[in-house]
Amino acid sequence: MTGAPIALSCGEPAGVGPEIAAKAWAALGQSLPFFMIGDPAHLAAHAPETPCVVISDPAEAPAAAARGVPVLAQPFRGALTPGKPNPDHAQGVIDAIARGVDLARSGAAAALCTAPIHKKALQDGAGFGFPGHTEYLAHLGGDVPVVMMLACPELRVVPATIHIALRDVAAALTPALLEEVIRVTRAGLQRDFGIPAPRLAIAGLNPHAGEGGAMGDEELIWIAPLLDKLRAEGFELRGPLSADTMFHAGARAGYDAAVAMYHDQALIPIKTVDFAGGVNVTLGLPFIRTSPDHGTALDIAGQDRADPTSLIAALRMAKDMARRRGG
Repeated sequence: MTGAPIALSCGEPAGVGPEIAAKAWAALGQSLPFFMIGDPAHLAAHAPETPCVVISDPAEAPAAAARGVPVLAQPFRGALTPGKPNPDHAQGVIDAIARGVDLARSGAAAALCTAPIHKKALQDGAGFGFPGHTEYLAHLGGDVPVVMMLACPELRVVPATIHIALRDVAAALTPALLEEVIRVTRAGLQRDFGIPAPRLAIAGLNPHAGEGGAMGDEELIWIAPLLDKLRAEGFELRGPLSADTMFHAGARAGYDAAVAMYHDQALIPIKTVDFAGGVNVTLGLPFIRTSPDHGTALDIAGQDRADPTSLIAALRMAKDMARRRGG
């Protein structure tokens, strides 16, 4: 649906999600209409001075945004205490995500932006069987191959392995997985970021990219041959590169996105470059999904201290991606 608003799933109600939603609305108003899927009472608890407009259909959101935060009501059980997750809220959080996916897939919403969830609260309260948002959204999208990309104006980076222990990375990082990550990343940059021939920098797994086998041989045995195979298909790839020299300003100018081998290899540089404004994007889904690149911040919830910068950036990126998809 052309001009459809963006759906924002509420995330953990005890975290900063409702507060940053209110602050994002105050900053954006009707210039970038979105609606929150959640309990209006949760918004009132975190941002009592912010008007809330309950809507029954996403199409009402652009007009409603002139008067307050549009909220598509999602029922929740149990009381809310900022900073203290309530297990009774877990199923409501999960349902809000699923509802947002349905709306994005139908075209009623141009995209889905997700406020942060508290994974342990979902596991404890509803037996949530996924390591995080990315894996759950891939399931809702039809179990399609996806990658998690963190993006800001200065850097885009993709971790090939995500929410696993560091000791498990070498076994999980297979040629098939890395090839899939590179292919999904390239296709996502083409479709959603308007880059016809993406330049990708590929990190090595080991220090100094193995230093000729002295510090590990995965680069020699299979990473470099895989990159050569993809180059023969027309992929523009650099690497495998030493990760400690990939992320300074001069290096970043030479690529459109970096593929890292594990979580911290990817997230440390982007959170150093732009801690407040990074955006989490899931590439490969049949719908658009972005999210602020931070957690629930339970320690400051309810104190009017949360920074909405990352959510605002996520909403703007979702709008830009939707425009490129013709939404």
